[in-house]
Amino acid sequence: MRVNQRVLLSRQGREVYVTATPSPGAPAGEQAREAFAAIGGALREAGGFVFQERIFAAEDAFEAILRVRQRLWPDLDDGVGPVRLISPEGLHGPLAGVQVHAVCLPEPPKVLRSGPAGRGRLVSLNGRHHVALSGLSAPEAGDPESQALAVFEEADDLLRQAGGDLRCVARTWLWLKDILSWYDGFNRVRNAFFAERGLTDGAAGVVRMPASTGIGVGPAGGARCALDVLAVVGSDRPIRYLEASGKQNSPYRYGSAFSRAARSPTPAGETVYVSGTAAIDAEGGSQHLGDAARQIETTLANVRAVLAEQGCGDGDVVQAMAYCKNPEVEAVWRDGWGDLAWPCVTAVSDVCRDELLFEAEATACPGATEA
Repeated sequence: MRVNQRVLLSRQGREVYVTATPSPGAPAGEQAREAFAAIGGALREAGGFVFQERIFAAEDAFEAILRVRQRLWPDLDDGVGPVRLISPEGLHGPLAGVQVHAVCLPEPPKVLRSGPAGRGRLVSLNGRHHVALSGLSAPEAGDPESQALAVFEEADDLLRQAGGDLRCVARTWLWLKDILSWYDGFNRVRNAFFAERGLTDGAAGVVRMPASTGIGVGPAGGARCALDVLAVVGSDRPIRYLEASGKQNSPYRYGSAFSRAARSPTPAGETVYVSGTAAIDAEGGSQHLGDAARQIETTLANVRAVLAEQGCGDGDVVQAMAYCKNPEVEAVWRDGWGDLAWPCVTAVSDVCRDELLFEAEATACPGATEA
């Protein structure tokens, strides 16, 4: 069992990032018991409240995992469920890992609701509202593109409860089941919605595209699309969008409306969000076709170049994800980069192009320390 805890501390409070990757070879219930006991202990000791939570696991393992979580976390559950994301069983076993971002403040976050359902959380500090939306999905909307439109609309509605809108978003995660069959359609929906809501306006020179990951990790429960959001609502518009960064130009040049990274205030300091990144060159072409090791090496170099531009290194990374196209790529990743200092969960999933074998993302907090 590997548990990594990173802490960002300020006079206002603390943010705690906990990443748990269970030992392989055990059944789902046992892996879940290890993970949630360890994370729960860390949060209780720190006095932390969950702000965002994700579970990556095989689809048929979720029933056992959630049963264990409910038993071990009766005091930590505020009614906003964890984001349940399907990672087919690979070398990690049925549970790939759990990620929790928590805040340690005098009062718990306010729960944001769509009807009776808890869909996100809000923390108010120093005239700003920090918002986390988790696992927005709309399977009832119909085809995949309609589901994508519905989750963007719901996110905008929830942000309006906090006095903001999508122009306040620093980071999104788009969990897209069967991504290769509809990624072009997804991009059409996102591009049009962002233009309509003022995130992209070439005539006015306005670009407020969030950092983002769009990946072939499907949400559990049958939806084709789910959305997570981190946003900051404030009159000072404090988020910096890095449309092009490191070794890569803007993905908007080839039809994807997101920035390579964003830098944003968070409840205890500042955070750099590096978008989902693959072995793509400055012109938008895929590199090292068929060579998993070189794609991984190039991807990590691309992520580190963005971090370096923001004054961050490996030691500042508080959470990361590695997405491997299949178990064979996962084996290359684990054999060659198993000692990487990032707190990282590895999931088996398609990337947005069939020839891309690997993708990575990183969240970094300058000044964070390992607990």
